[in-house]
This record gives sequence, structure tokens and C-alpha cells, in this order.
Amino acid sequence: MCSASTLAICCPERARLEDEYLAARNQLRNLLRLRSFTRLEERRLADEMAMTIARLKEHTAAHG
Repeated sequence: MCSASTLAICCPERARLEDEYLAARNQLRNLLRLRSFTRLEERRLADEMAMTIARLKEHTAAHG
């Protein structure tokens, strides 16, 4: 079993999910700096963030 600090090294899928989360978070932050969102855009980005977090938590729960 991997320690918390080495989980990404031990599990390529976790590393991919963390990269996916960081990309979604960075996209949201960058867009917030540039302009305001429509309700539809805001909901889509929030859903994307929520799904990446959920996939990461699900993977972590499945692998301990």
C-alpha cells in the first residue's frame, strides 16, 4: 500500500485523475479572470469540477 505522498507515483490512474482535476480547476480559474460566465457556462464548469472530484474520490475509495 502506498503512503498519501506517493499515491500518484504508485497508481498511474490516480495521477491521471489528479491531472484531470487540476486541468479543470485551472480552466475555471483562468476563465474567471478573463470574463464573467453565462449561467449555462457556469453550470457546465461546476459540473465538470464536481465530476472530476467524484471520480478521484471513487478511485481513492476503491484502492484505499
